[in-house]
Amino acid sequence: MTQILCKGLLVDMDGVLVDSTPAVARVWARWAQKHNMDPEYVVEFAHGRTCLASIRELLPHVEPAVQVAENQWMERAEIEDVADVIALPGAKELLAAVPRNGLAVVTSATRPLAEVRLRVTRLWEYVAHLVTASDIRCGKPDPEPYLKGASAIRLVPQDCVVIEDAPSGTRSGKAAGCRVLALRTTTGDAPLLAAGADWIANDCSSLHLSSSSPPGKLLFEFTDDAHNRRLPKMR
Repeated sequence: MTQILCKGLLVDMDGVLVDSTPAVARVWARWAQKHNMDPEYVVEFAHGRTCLASIRELLPHVEPAVQVAENQWMERAEIEDVADVIALPGAKELLAAVPRNGLAVVTSATRPLAEVRLRVTRLWEYVAHLVTASDIRCGKPDPEPYLKGASAIRLVPQDCVVIEDAPSGTRSGKAAGCRVLALRTTTGDAPLLAAGADWIANDCSSLHLSSSSPPGKLLFEFTDDAHNRRLPKMR
């Protein structure tokens, strides 16, 4: 059984706590068709990144004001499309188990969108610290989001474990100096390992807080099935 000892958790939202994949795919596909782009490519390209950063790279030759307008359209469309947005297995249990001052949600969504999805999935009441695309200058894979997440719970990154589902977020967590537990909810093992994941699990239901946690620390144990990959143990 794999054990992870840390002082705080920094948790991504979409693909970790919330299943918004169908809604995100629908909205990005609509946007891609509007701009005569391949929807499948655009959906994959945008995964785990801020919407504005993706738009800037996908539309590099348009005026910045137009990029911002496209981003505003995307945010409105995603906020309106929440019919099948649900909490992922184990998300509520994980958030409820960790002390509120020991956990921050760090997402590439804007604050209005993040709040809508957390409220729709009834996870909002468990989130005391939230870092969004509205709070940063550089999105994932830049380390800024997870550096701000660690600061929000008053810990150094080395004392935090990041839970991510995307290679870009995994790189962000590693660049910030955190250890990263990657989930295979949206991405295969190979890209997550290439991004630097320290452990891989199926979903949040694989991770359980031990009752024997040392004072001031969190001790998590993997109780996943045989498909759970155990990587070399770190500090």
